[in-house]
Amino acid sequence: MLADRRCHATIPVSDVEAVRSFYEGTLGFEPLEENPAAVIYRAGSGSVFAVTRSSGRASGSHTQMGFTVDDIEDEVADLRRRGVTFEEYDVPGLKTEGGIARTGPNRAAWFKDPEGNLIGLIEFGRAES
Repeated sequence: MLADRRCHATIPVSDVEAVRSFYEGTLGFEPLEENPAAVIYRAGSGSVFAVTRSSGRASGSHTQMGFTVDDIEDEVADLRRRGVTFEEYDVPGLKTEGGIARTGPNRAAWFKDPEGNLIGLIEFGRAES
């Protein structure tokens, strides 16, 4: 059953080679597998994701891949040092401060890859009693 299988995100890009420097150099991922149409990267806890050639375009309007982090402030600061720009939002129900938003008991931040794919970070918190 699918409920027992590991899943992965597939990130569409028009030019796989062109975005490799971002995923590898800026974000620090190492290729697990490569072919002319895709690069598969390993992330933490056995998860993987693919950056794959696609004729589709990223809308940038929703999170396409998310990473769970222990300390969002440290992660955001580290990624900023590497040149990542975080999205800022100020809409009803979602306001970022320094790139970080409170979402219920959690905190989250978002950035885009060079092709506009929206990637999120989330630090899970505990609901206050």
